[in-house]
Amino acid sequence: MLIVAIVGGSGYTGLELLRILAAHPGVKVVEITSRQYKEKAVASVFPHLKGFYDGLIFSGPEKFKNLKAGLVFCALPHGASQEVVPVLLESGKKVIDLSADFRIKDADIYEEWYEEHTAKNLLKKAVYGLPELSRVAIKKAKLVANPGCYPTGAILALYPLVKAGLVKPDSIVIDSKSGTSGAGRQASVETSFVEVAGAFKAYKIGSHRHTPEIEQMLTIAAKEKMSVAFTPHLLPVSRGILTTAYASLTKAMSAHDVHALYAKFYKGEFFVRIMDEGRFPDIAGVRGSNFCDIGVYADPKTKRVIIISAIDNLVKGASGQAVQNMNIMAGFEETTGLKNVPMAY
Repeated sequence: MLIVAIVGGSGYTGLELLRILAAHPGVKVVEITSRQYKEKAVASVFPHLKGFYDGLIFSGPEKFKNLKAGLVFCALPHGASQEVVPVLLESGKKVIDLSADFRIKDADIYEEWYEEHTAKNLLKKAVYGLPELSRVAIKKAKLVANPGCYPTGAILALYPLVKAGLVKPDSIVIDSKSGTSGAGRQASVETSFVEVAGAFKAYKIGSHRHTPEIEQMLTIAAKEKMSVAFTPHLLPVSRGILTTAYASLTKAMSAHDVHALYAKFYKGEFFVRIMDEGRFPDIAGVRGSNFCDIGVYADPKTKRVIIISAIDNLVKGASGQAVQNMNIMAGFEETTGLKNVPMAY
């Protein structure tokens, strides 16, 4: 039995971790911290978890220094993880960090988009936790940087073409739409029901902090500098991300050729489902699941390709992927606790 803890467990990612791990046969959550809900029972804060975590109490944030778990999910805001993760590693814990603090390898780039980094020595040691691309490294890792939600959908959509050298480096345009849970659980006017219902808008145009994360992974794939134009949008739904990625090809390809490339690249990957030719994903088809559905289209006349991906931002885009990483690190079968059918309706 793997004993785990969650640091910062009162947000959507912590809540999803609890929901998913409740059905995991090889894991026991023994500790969870929260500044907001300190000393409150988990089931009293989240009634739908009653019967699954009876007796589990939220500890104060200071408890992270004395956790009894062997593996810790760190679900703290960006910046806060830099203070906590080094202490956890020094105490012998394995850590899966769900913030952006250890995703970007270049400290200068991180500080350009986020803030000053106080644990730069760990940036090179952290493994970027996208299992379909980094499985071997994840298995050996002490610290896994769980990918962001937008980058997960965008990278999985573009990686096969970029890896094959079939995309012009400066031609990528990424258009992503996310449900409001991507903004976190803390109340705000911008994501309140009245503001979001019936609305649809772009935000952080040209300045979203997931941009360098996407560029980093595509650059690694291409072995040359890749730049992207990334625009996120807010959908009036609770969860899900639909990403439409456009790029110019280095040679003419038919939709059939592109489909064959993707089918081959992701062959055997349970959580990446390539749609049949001519079909494209819908966020309803992945809701509540750890799947990433991908559809492809290519125009041989214009040499442009359109790749569409759909994920649940809280599962494959966050907590489900974290559990997938945990399974790899702990030696469980990778799909353990994650083989649930999507809630399509």
